[in-house]
Amino acid sequence: MTEHPALSAIKQWHDEYIAFRRDLHAHPEIGFDLPRTAQKISDHLSQLGIEYYTGMAKSGVIAVIPGRISPNRRHIGLRADMDALLIRESNRFAHASCTPGRMHGCGHDGHTTMLLACARYLAQTRNFVGTAYCIFQPAEEGADGCKQMIEEGLLNRFPLDFVYALHNWPELPFGKVAVRTGAVMASCDKLTIEIEGVGGHGAMPYLTV
Repeated sequence: MTEHPALSAIKQWHDEYIAFRRDLHAHPEIGFDLPRTAQKISDHLSQLGIEYYTGMAKSGVIAVIPGRISPNRRHIGLRADMDALLIRESNRFAHASCTPGRMHGCGHDGHTTMLLACARYLAQTRNFVGTAYCIFQPAEEGADGCKQMIEEGLLNRFPLDFVYALHNWPELPFGKVAVRTGAVMASCDKLTIEIEGVGGHGAMPYLTV
């Protein structure tokens, strides 16, 4: 089977993007406050000559890449999250977190890097119908960064027909991409229960409600 040209192209940049991801991994940032991460992304997009916008949801970055074929025909969003987790990293490799209590433990450093490589390939070839929007979203980990970007006008400024939320999946074979409509992975839901009754001591639970 012939290798897809996108994979062949991106393989040439492999070492460069390994270094980029490791740099992000070593410098994790949390929630909406991602100044270094957003700047790294912006700088790289600038080097590639790709149009982009910043500041949405504080640290969000949106790259705009028109295709050569009917750029106004359809608008597709590709989204990656950028934020890390408030957990301590125990790894000992050279690119382990430099900030105690923070770690890229959910792969968002990889998501960001993959989308940048994708943006580079799309910008170099532009062999597609419509316009691609590469959306780098802050605050995915429990802070509703996507909702914040939408409330600040993401879909008004950049009308999208479809959005694909990029996520790594180590179980897939190298070079394969899986796509489906609707939910794919688990989400976190919050449930609050209010109980009205009589409080008491833990040693006498039978006297409480």
